[in-house]
Amino acid sequence: MSGEKGLILLSAGGTGGHLFPAQALAEVLISRGWRVDLVTDERGDRYGGKFPAQEMHIIPATTVRGGNILSYAKTAFVLGIGVMRAWFLISRLKPRVVVGFGGYPTVSPVIAASLRGVRTIIHDQNAVMGRANRMLADRVDAVATSFPKVHMLGEKNAHKAVRTGAPVRAAVVEAATPYDPPEAGGEFRLLVFGGSQGARIFSDVVPGAIARLDEAHRNRLRLVQQCREEDMERVRFGYEAIGVNAELAPFFPDLPKRIADAHLVVSRSGASTVAELAVIGRPGMLVPLPHAIDNDQLLNATALAQAKGGWLMPQPAFTPHRFAEELTSRMDHPEMLSVAAEAARKVGNPHAADTLADVVEALAEGREIPPELKGATA
Repeated sequence: MSGEKGLILLSAGGTGGHLFPAQALAEVLISRGWRVDLVTDERGDRYGGKFPAQEMHIIPATTVRGGNILSYAKTAFVLGIGVMRAWFLISRLKPRVVVGFGGYPTVSPVIAASLRGVRTIIHDQNAVMGRANRMLADRVDAVATSFPKVHMLGEKNAHKAVRTGAPVRAAVVEAATPYDPPEAGGEFRLLVFGGSQGARIFSDVVPGAIARLDEAHRNRLRLVQQCREEDMERVRFGYEAIGVNAELAPFFPDLPKRIADAHLVVSRSGASTVAELAVIGRPGMLVPLPHAIDNDQLLNATALAQAKGGWLMPQPAFTPHRFAEELTSRMDHPEMLSVAAEAARKVGNPHAADTLADVVEALAEGREIPPELKGATA
């Protein structure tokens, strides 16, 4: 019966980039007989109905904003409240292991668990460790990574590193079908999305780029695009004005299937997005979020581009004129897409969630972490 082994408590920030890998681990742990609870913030309610936890717990969290003493004091206060609430939650639930997936909602449960002597592990999907996870690295028993080299981990904690890969949900693995390239002159399926929160840059650039295509290329397009609610009306009007029938939505719950259906994906390069593109095996044109403190999306996109599984397009270069040229080139040369799809598939890791579950179970049962998993470097 599910849950006989005990409880594993997962904690994650309330965005898809943190919750999707946590969901992937939850699915595996539950299939192995563990119970799973989730700690997140208010944003997690958006995903809570689909997250396979027996219970979801909301604990207050905040990020450090600004550099003045007042902002630090507010952050410390909210963190203190969160640690106290997490302390009592862990005392009541008695989890065998607490697993953090990044984002500031992870901080309080992991700190509380370490203070109570509960085994802890954090997972970082990115090529550069996030700020919340860097805060926790000294306290945890293990640091699971997606890449063989992890920036900002630090030499002091390098011995804790365990390379598991980036966990993807079962729906992603199921969507990993062979790539079917577009036929010359035939339908071309384009998917555009900007992560779980959307990205305004795609609403600003893509309609103008599509308008620059010649009529023959425009008529081939079957476009699915994620738009923020506040951008929806103007984007729809822009496509209607040029006779393009686009499916627009602020969020696609069936995104893995839509990735699999696409001939080309245009997206941000968050770690979950890159991992899902690779496992499903679809070519991506990646536009990293600019001005990020740690350049994590740039490093993620660079890794896939260097593997020839997609193309990196920095946001300053992502203009309607440039994107129209790039899109026309891909539509006219489908062999480029097939080569990239195969290269992406080769670097995908559909077994990462199982590997991470192996590590979590080893911690829960007091066993040594498999030595062949160690070796990520700082």
